[in-house]
Amino acid sequence: SLSKLQLKTGDLDPRLFSRLRHLQKLDLSDNLLDKFPNSLTLPDLRVLNCNNNKLEDVTALKQFPLLEELTYENNVYLTLNDDYKVIFLLQNLRLLNGKDITKLANHVRHVNSRKLTSKVTAHWEKFFRDQLPEKYTAEQVMSIKNNFLKSVQTNVVYGPSSLSEFTRWRVKMIAEEFLAQSLGVELNSDTEPEEKDENEEESTESPREAAEDVAQVVHIYDPLVTVTPVKRKRNHSKSSPGNKRSKTQANTKEKAAEDVSAEPLHFLQCHSKGNSREDFKTQLWSCVFEPVLDSGARKDPIVSSSRTVATCGGESVCLIDCETGTVLKKYKVATEEFFSVAWTTLTMVISDSHKKAHNILAAAGRRGIVKLIHVAADFCYGEIKAHKKPIATICFSPTQETHLFTASYDKRIALWDIGIPDCDYNFKSSQLLVLETASIPLRIALVPTCPEQYLLAGCENGCFAWNIKLDKGQKSRPFEAIFQFPGEESMTTSHRVDGLAFLNDDVVVSKSSKPGCIYLWSWSKSFDAKGKGCQRTMSAVILAELEWSTTDMSYLTLSTCPAKEYVFCGDEKGSVWMYNLSNYTTAWGSPKGKRSERRISPTQILQWPELRVNGEQPPEILVNNVVADPAFSYLVVLTSVNITAIWKKS
Repeated sequence: SLSKLQLKTGDLDPRLFSRLRHLQKLDLSDNLLDKFPNSLTLPDLRVLNCNNNKLEDVTALKQFPLLEELTYENNVYLTLNDDYKVIFLLQNLRLLNGKDITKLANHVRHVNSRKLTSKVTAHWEKFFRDQLPEKYTAEQVMSIKNNFLKSVQTNVVYGPSSLSEFTRWRVKMIAEEFLAQSLGVELNSDTEPEEKDENEEESTESPREAAEDVAQVVHIYDPLVTVTPVKRKRNHSKSSPGNKRSKTQANTKEKAAEDVSAEPLHFLQCHSKGNSREDFKTQLWSCVFEPVLDSGARKDPIVSSSRTVATCGGESVCLIDCETGTVLKKYKVATEEFFSVAWTTLTMVISDSHKKAHNILAAAGRRGIVKLIHVAADFCYGEIKAHKKPIATICFSPTQETHLFTASYDKRIALWDIGIPDCDYNFKSSQLLVLETASIPLRIALVPTCPEQYLLAGCENGCFAWNIKLDKGQKSRPFEAIFQFPGEESMTTSHRVDGLAFLNDDVVVSKSSKPGCIYLWSWSKSFDAKGKGCQRTMSAVILAELEWSTTDMSYLTLSTCPAKEYVFCGDEKGSVWMYNLSNYTTAWGSPKGKRSERRISPTQILQWPELRVNGEQPPEILVNNVVADPAFSYLVVLTSVNITAIWKKS
């Protein structure tokens, strides 16, 4: 027994342990182990207890082939996928965390393996066998091997989405064995266990729940539910069976505009009510890319720029890997309809003096309750009853990581301190401020140059600003300014503002009920910070107008990618309007910042591919929201028909 000794991984010295040739039972519970060294070589080990550690990976346990009983409860980073991995790796295992796994083990080791082997083989036969010439070089073999391994892990889907990480792990293993046999070449595979990305852990469900789950994801590759992009008549690109993705054509009127080459990567139906494949009615509303943790442990260069996005709609919140189209996690609240999600990064004390940064996801909607989710631990650790009416949108302060703004249909915007959970997830939240709005707030944005002083909100009846500085004694505050915009005949304050975001430190992008127009205006030139008194009317200093759809449909919101100086907005036909404004921002930022006289046309319009789901086209498609990651590698499009589309910039 080596329990409760504060042991870390480096304390398990292989030179010592390798001499324990006859050790059968080992208790390492209540320590600080994050992984097992690969060469402990305990050839007769039968029982192992690792409860209450910090284990992040289980694949090193394969060095104990005679293991019969294994427990690793209360290791917050281990998930259902890890259970399946050890069941497969340890052929003699009978008890896992105190439960008899005999029946499940038969499924994992035999039934699951047969199914996946069949799918891997079919994928090779269909897409790769003909690529191999009769006489091939080692370089050709390696090229085909790498392409096949990447393709097969992306496209072979089996079982519930909660087991997708285990499935990818097994598919890679089976594919490497298949290639070694088929090509007569031994393929070098990493013997070191892969360091697991915290973002790629799955929801913690029991094996029974996982088996009963219905596959949520509608891929363009899924053999069960076929979603086929159909060529548009105006598009001349050819579509081959092996590649159903077609590049969109630029629709641009300006000579200086560039063609942003982007292609549709995945179409997912993962927010269905009751897991129904027939649900094309659930509206999807909000998506935010996960912040990158500065862990330095990620091997995949793509992941260093976040490719994990949180989406919400209906009763569920999903975490999606944009590259693979995998639904990494899914959270459901049966009586809820989620409208908004937001990320923050908290430095949490997991054990004595051990601090680590963790991403926390907040989700809110119709019930007026904010759910707080520790994503890496698959744990919704708390909730804040923020409002008695629905919450339209939420956002965290960029400078105060525990400060959360909630904007509600009760015509109030509240500022909360959500606190930091301790090692038992106890936390204390408090309300710091209430901002009174004249109408329902729809979109909120903190002013980048002074995020602790001013908040801007687009509401049902105008665009408003509040002073949110906490050193002012007043807890409940009226708005400080309302902004006027050009109306049909004169300047007006009364209009619905359903799109609002900052393009840079000064330029605000807002969309109003005036059809066919998105305004860009200057915060610093419009807001008179020196003036006194509340509820003052100020004229928005317009820098430019963006040409957009002539629809009068509301709540199709916009977003920005400040690093690349892009604005995105979807329309009522499933298309995404993209504006590259890098040629204009310098002129706007000058002291004499001249207004662009004519409307700026979109750099490109991404047309919605005509999808067929089980042979039929979905109904009218509205793009409720469209968001790019900070590096503009991916574009996530949320629709009114329960389809999340992911585009990749080429």
